[in-house]
Amino acid sequence: MNIVCLDMEGVLVPEIWIAFAEASGIPVLRRTTREEPDYDKLMRWRIGILKEHGLGLKEIQATIEKIDVLPGAKEFLDELRSITQVIILSDTFEEFAMPLMKKLGWPTIFCNSLDVAEDGEIRGIRMRCQDSKLTTVRALQSIGYDTIASGDSYNDLDMIKASKAGFLFRSTEQIKRDYPQFPAYDSYDELLGAIKAAL
Repeated sequence: MNIVCLDMEGVLVPEIWIAFAEASGIPVLRRTTREEPDYDKLMRWRIGILKEHGLGLKEIQATIEKIDVLPGAKEFLDELRSITQVIILSDTFEEFAMPLMKKLGWPTIFCNSLDVAEDGEIRGIRMRCQDSKLTTVRALQSIGYDTIASGDSYNDLDMIKASKAGFLFRSTEQIKRDYPQFPAYDSYDELLGAIKAAL
């Protein structure tokens, strides 16, 4: 039995923090897990920047409402879900992901949550578990599933390595050079074909 584990941002939807960096006029917030492998460090830094500028959840959610899924993402996901089970594994947060899941037809997502004050200030993060993508893939394998994984960033590499088949999708040139053992694709048709071949 197979289950496909997909990253969300950069694979199915645009990077939320890049969109928010543009909307807020704070270009340093463009930094993502494509550049910073340590997610905890990245989020602590982001929360510090938000605090500095007096920004919170409400402002980020207003930006997310305007984000559309990547062209072809919903059709890709619909076709994939018609042939196998799919879970989106993301380091994002429920408070960010839900409007995007609606636009994707409510696929299953495992992600984290935020610690938010009453005034909307983001005080911290509540990670679902340590090394959440790898931990989830191993848990799925422990209950009889073979996993196939795809993502674009450093925080996707462990789940890709641990799966029976793994693919980079619209990744950086640096990651593709550093991990040449993983096939890298740029179109949903290519990725769908590779996943079908691995099933």
